[in-house]
Amino acid sequence: MSDVDVIVIGAGPAGAAAAARLATLGRRVLVLERSHFPRFSIGESLLPQCMSHLEEAGLLETVIAADYQPKNGAAFTRNGHETAIDFREKFTPGWGTTFQVERADFDQRLIDAACAKGVEVRFGVSVEAFVADATRPTVTLRDETGETQTLSAGFVLDASGYGRVLARLEQLERDARLAPRSALFTHVQIRTDDPRHDREKILIGVHPQQPDIWYWLIPFRDGRASVGVVGDDATLAAAGDTPAACWQAWVDAEPRFAELLADAEPLRAVGELHGYSADVSRLHGPGYALLGNAGEFLDPVFSSGVTIALRSASLAAPLVDRVLDGETVDWEAAFERPLREGIETFRAFVDAWYDGRLQTIIFHDDAPAEIRARISAILAGYAWDRSNPFASASRRHIDTLAALCHLRRKTGDDSETQGVGT
Repeated sequence: MSDVDVIVIGAGPAGAAAAARLATLGRRVLVLERSHFPRFSIGESLLPQCMSHLEEAGLLETVIAADYQPKNGAAFTRNGHETAIDFREKFTPGWGTTFQVERADFDQRLIDAACAKGVEVRFGVSVEAFVADATRPTVTLRDETGETQTLSAGFVLDASGYGRVLARLEQLERDARLAPRSALFTHVQIRTDDPRHDREKILIGVHPQQPDIWYWLIPFRDGRASVGVVGDDATLAAAGDTPAACWQAWVDAEPRFAELLADAEPLRAVGELHGYSADVSRLHGPGYALLGNAGEFLDPVFSSGVTIALRSASLAAPLVDRVLDGETVDWEAAFERPLREGIETFRAFVDAWYDGRLQTIIFHDDAPAEIRARISAILAGYAWDRSNPFASASRRHIDTLAALCHLRRKTGDDSETQGVGT
């Protein structure tokens, strides 16, 4: 395939979306994927912002047809205190609902739909080397028989996720600026008809004594769910001799999760993910750009991974098309800075979650509707809406609101919160 326009490394959501959009624009696209699909992955709770990006890529109908579990918000539980944020009641216009998806099926459907648009995919191949070039970058790949091949293209997009191919080969990796954490996770069959369990919301739990340890429960269709616990590696590992024992011990320690999962049937072995946060010094170079987790990954707490991945594909694909037409593109101004703006908003929320400020806000009773709507918009994925002060000046507004919520809790007076974020 010597006349390929674009090589995409990785067939996950970012790769599939970018490839599909470029194929629709008439470009010849080759996707290189190390694994074979379907394959298991976490990152199963989408955000409503994803829907518009899937629509741009021509993939939305494929997702809707899959009949996944609908999602309209996030529920939170801590020490018996429960609250919820409804994404339909948000500040930013746009989709207010989305889906909870099993990624093996979701990713397979997306790349199949991309293939239907003319994209070629090669599974079971690894990228061994890369030569950056503004005109004709090249990749050297190795298949499962050990045979190598060097291919060139007009542009290369790295959507390799946790593989972070070009970050490694181009020596772009840098400190992620987040404390290293780990996750233990599995899929279960839940046997409960608890009317308090809203299957249209992800459930996020907080450990009763250690608030930097948290849990997710992502409902799927037919009573199945993804359940995970996140914390620092040493603390998680101290709870048992095996990943399964650690996972069970931590689940049993959170009352609401212990209650919901009392009769749960495991559907797969407990998996582990260690030191998942990552960052790079730049997201682009001569003839290439990095998408989604291949560039920066923050934390699973607000399910931002797939949203950032699809946002990066949405920004990059039309720019690649312009490059292939011979235009000069300012990737810093048109791709890197805009993408990182939203990532930094999510980072501010992640930091505030772990240091307790955001938990103070979320579990505060009777917050003004306008403020909840602005926060809901961020948690729904609209981190790039600069008209929302919780996106454009995240840290300042989180600091102010957390302080006022703390004051309100002590005095019982919420009048001062009315003007925050306006």
